[in-house]
Amino acid sequence: QVQLVESGGGLVQSGGSLGLSCRASGRSFSVYTMAWFRQAPGNERDIVATISWSGTNTNYADSVKGRFTISRDNTKNTVYLQMNSLKPEDTAVYYCAANPRGGATADYWGQGTQVTVSS
Repeated sequence: QVQLVESGGGLVQSGGSLGLSCRASGRSFSVYTMAWFRQAPGNERDIVATISWSGTNTNYADSVKGRFTISRDNTKNTVYLQMNSLKPEDTAVYYCAANPRGGATADYWGQGTQVTVSS
């Protein structure tokens, strides 16, 4: 089992920045690909970014490329999402996940943290 706890959400103005953290506990964190997903009201949960176990490989949704950066620190069992140039359409609940398996599925999920971007 892996337990994931997100932090860092909040309210920010359009064009601003926000950083999210996700701390893992339980089974070895460093072996897992990690991901951030988001879900806006009335929408499906969508993947935002992924990072390989070593941190070498990252992938981003087209909507966030160039604005968001995913990173991890395996010594701290933590994955991060730095969000810059935020837009109102980035408003959603952001979820951390371990071992994404395609679509909106993953082996382990955090509880989610709300990000609200005001115009």
